Parts: sequence; C-alpha cells; structure tokens
Amino acid sequence: MVAKGRTGQPTLEEVAALAGVGRGTVSRVINNSPRVKDSTRALVEQAISELGYVPNRAARALAGSRTDAVALVIPENEKRFFAEPYFSDIVHGVADGFADTDMQLLLTFLRTESERKRFLQYAGARRVDGVLLVSVHGSDPLPDLLAQIGLPTVLGGRRSADEPVAYVDADNAGGARSAVAHLAGSGRRAIATVTGPPDMYVAQSRLRGYEDAVRDVSGAAPDSSWIANGDFTEEGGRRATAELLDRHPELDAVFAASDVMAAGALHTLRAAGRRIPQDVAVVGFDDSPIARHTDPGLTSVRQPVEEMGRTMARVLLTALGAPGAAREHVVLPTELVQRASG
Repeated sequence: MVAKGRTGQPTLEEVAALAGVGRGTVSRVINNSPRVKDSTRALVEQAISELGYVPNRAARALAGSRTDAVALVIPENEKRFFAEPYFSDIVHGVADGFADTDMQLLLTFLRTESERKRFLQYAGARRVDGVLLVSVHGSDPLPDLLAQIGLPTVLGGRRSADEPVAYVDADNAGGARSAVAHLAGSGRRAIATVTGPPDMYVAQSRLRGYEDAVRDVSGAAPDSSWIANGDFTEEGGRRATAELLDRHPELDAVFAASDVMAAGALHTLRAAGRRIPQDVAVVGFDDSPIARHTDPGLTSVRQPVEEMGRTMARVLLTALGAPGAAREHVVLPTELVQRASG
C-alpha cells in the first residue's frame, strides 16, 4: 500500500506494492529482461506511470553491469570535425538512432597515442556499454583492442575489405564508378582524380571505383600521373588539383573523393582561368551542404550519412541485446546527384 501524503520520489518497493508483484519483478521490467510475462510487465509499467517512478540509473548500472552510455569516438582533431559536414551528419544520425532509448552519447576525440591509451583504459573499466568509431585509418588498432576486451563496437566505414569488426559503410567504389562514368558519358576524356588519405579504406575504395570506370571507358588502367593524393580537406583539394594541372594542363574533368576537396579543386581551377564546367567538369562525393552552396552547384555522389549514423546505433543496440551474435556488416547504396559543375 502506498503511503498517503508521502514526500520525495516513489520507491521501487512502492511500485512493486501497487503492481502486486515482487521487487525483483519490477527490477527485471526496468532492465528489459525477457523473463517477465507480458501481462505482468503491463501491470508494472502502469504502476510506474501512476506513481511517476524514475529508475535509479546508478543502481541499474550496478545490477546489470550497464552504464546506459555509448562513446562516439572521432580519431581526428576538432578542427576537421567542425569543418566537415560528414561528421555533424553522422552525429545527428547516431543521436536520432538513440532518441527512443535511455542511452547517453559521449563524444570523444582521440588525437594522440596517449589519448587512445587513456580511452582504452576508460572503456576497459566498463564506463560505457559500447563504442561507435568513425573515420578509421587502416593502421588503427583500437577496434581490435576493444574487441579483445569484449566491448561491443561498430565502425562507421571499415579498415579493409575483410574487416572483422561490425561496421556500417557506403558503397564507395560503386559511387565513384558512377561519378566517372557520368563524366565520360558527357564526353570528358581527360579525367583526373583527387583521392583521400591512402591509408583509409574509404579513399582506397573511391580510387578503385575511379580506376574501374576509366578502365571501362579506355580499356586500360589509368596512368598514375592522373591521380593526386588529398587528405579530405579543402586545402588538400587545392594542392592536389594544382599538381594535376601542372602534370596535365589538358585535363577536362576532376573527380574529387569528397565535396570538401572538390570545393578546393573549384578554387584552384578558377584561379588557373578554367571555366566550370565548360573547360573542366568537377564531381565530388558526399552530397553535403557544401555541394549545394558552391558556385556552380556541385555534382556529387550522395552517401546516406545520417542513415549510416542511425544504422550504426541500431547495429550497436542489437549487439548489446544479443551478446555473442554474429557481427553485422552493412553497406548502404549511393546515388549520383547532378548539378551545374559537370
């Protein structure tokens, strides 16, 4: 029986008394245990609602070894994080994926080896239930180290074709292939590319798509002089495009492996007196807000970044709910969005 005129927050015992069940049953309902009948669960949930009971999160964590917290790890510096729309879209999608849960999202930047070690110690102490990791470089050992301590982890992207850790990725090679095929279909024949960092599988995949498309058109693999390495920054796009113009003044198209680098390419081409798209067509990748605000508007390959974030959250929640289940590998489709740049 609930005491009349009581003050303070309702207790677990009061919920149990109102529902006519034991304290342990209420605890199992709160912790989403499957070992509760639907009818009993309904009684407990009704009692929680009537009393306005708020579960003690610390007690739940101790009882179930859960923190109801997930770390979203960005192994990049804050400057790049705030400069590239990709990251904000990922965060938005992940947050949306956890919106109907009790999960708290912790944003963490790892810029140095010492920061990586500190985070591994933090995660190893079970301060979080799982980890979402984006912008992973091929040599990064963190996903494997997290797997070794048994912490559920989902990557945004992957380190290699045979990535063992759960991941959500976009069809990067297919998207790049469609971009170059579009350029070739519009009559461009001197097509160059600005790649991302060569130690990132996403950049390798987009380069492979470019090479496959050039091979389809010409019957031969592209000469390496038509390829310039960038770093997914605007300045990297400017620098790489300048290199390509020095090597091949006759180029008539540039496929940049990100919209940010494509914006840099547009700047360099205009500074060199090239008209876009009359002299040189430009296509980017991401279909970020940048693509809609360049002059001219940027043709770009859309990858569903927010959907990737939501899917990452869903894959992690599934792993938390079914420990030991097979790790999911999800690849989402891309789509070419045509604008005025080519």
